[in-house]
Amino acid sequence: MNDGLIPNRYAKALFKVAVEKAEQDTLYAQMKQLVASFDSTPALKAAVNNPFIAVDEKEKVLLTAAGAKKGSTLENFILLVIEKNRASFLRSMALAYLKLYREAFGIASVEIVTAIEMTDSEISGILDVVKRQLGDKKMEKTVTVDSSLIGGFTVNVDGQVLDASIKNELKKLRLKLLS
Repeated sequence: MNDGLIPNRYAKALFKVAVEKAEQDTLYAQMKQLVASFDSTPALKAAVNNPFIAVDEKEKVLLTAAGAKKGSTLENFILLVIEKNRASFLRSMALAYLKLYREAFGIASVEIVTAIEMTDSEISGILDVVKRQLGDKKMEKTVTVDSSLIGGFTVNVDGQVLDASIKNELKKLRLKLLS
């Protein structure tokens, strides 16, 4: 089966249940935290995929990683996923849920990566340009610093990337010189 198909189906089912129970906002926050936990803790993926770790231990670890409680909708979802041997897809399921939520509530994910720390007014200037393109959509922004860009910035809006970095310009120049 397609790796994108499984997470999307589970995410759609979870989103439907969350809307029925009016818990979509809570699950959105928990899924964001779960993705952040997977990204910041590589051992989490290894633990989830380890067949020698008991189901209840995996459940505890995942609930803690998501900031969820026992008896929650997320706990039931995690148990179902583990029972169906789909735990390796949990991060992808969480990402798919986040995407569904953003689409349903008109939220654009805006990620700005800069080479150096930028002032609030510089970030606001970039966000103003993005806001004009998005219209009435709400923005969920993250700003990070990546010195490997050398200079400039990149803006990623729902998968569309504007790369205004020195690193990208040098890469383009290198490709021109090689051709």
